[in-house]
Amino acid sequence: MKLLIRLLINAAALWAAVHLVPGVSFTGDGRLLLVVALIFAVLNTCLKPILIILTLPFLLVTLGLFTFVLNAFLLWMTSELSSAMGLGFHVEGFLAAFLGALVVSGGSILLSMFVSQPNTPRASAKS
Repeated sequence: MKLLIRLLINAAALWAAVHLVPGVSFTGDGRLLLVVALIFAVLNTCLKPILIILTLPFLLVTLGLFTFVLNAFLLWMTSELSSAMGLGFHVEGFLAAFLGALVVSGGSILLSMFVSQPNTPRASAKS
């Protein structure tokens, strides 16, 4: 269930980027945006840790701000894969990818805060 909620949150954040950032476009229907969100999630899960390790000196020098560039790159990669699959998601240029990544990250954080469930303590068996 958590995975489906994360996928819906990513899809909503991508939808916000499409509507707020010039240069980020989507021509498909809502179901295809879920597939784009899945591609974005897979890239974030698989590639981002590798990219963080490879760019660690830049991350340290910029005090972590280089992660915004990594997020833009991952959004651009999502665009390239989506275009190759005919899903209709496209990002034009670095500035659109950078701003789109900011919107997606911010939107994902905000939506996650709204849907997060408080940690409820589990009943422990006492002997």
